[in-house]
Amino acid sequence: MSIDEIQNEIVDEFAFFDDWTEKYEYIIDLGKNLPLIDEQYKDEDHLIRGCQSKVWLHAERQDQQVHFTADSDAMITRGIIAMLIRVLNDQPASDIASSDLFFIEKIGLRDHLSQTRSNGLTNMIKQMKMYGLAIEASK
Repeated sequence: MSIDEIQNEIVDEFAFFDDWTEKYEYIIDLGKNLPLIDEQYKDEDHLIRGCQSKVWLHAERQDQQVHFTADSDAMITRGIIAMLIRVLNDQPASDIASSDLFFIEKIGLRDHLSQTRSNGLTNMIKQMKMYGLAIEASK
């Protein structure tokens, strides 16, 4: 599935919920299925700066795609990074680097986050795209 197809799937899923309480519960549930980062990567080098919570992100090339794993010490943040990984995981590095993550605005996520969480979301996306660029450049 392409990045855009996965994003459209998420938009459709969020359309089933009537209010943000239900949407937050769904985001928390998504975090329970997060491909967890190996403990060796839970270090300063893999910590995303600027997040209210601690978020660790690791990326590695697998064949011609980028494979992400992550973890967070907060349930909502774990769900947010799980959504980002769902969209970008196992995609070509160049597609990750140039992706337009439109689902965030379409589901209204940024409007329902505190300023610090919104900044954290921006930094998570930036780091994932940087990994895409770095892996693309290392071919």
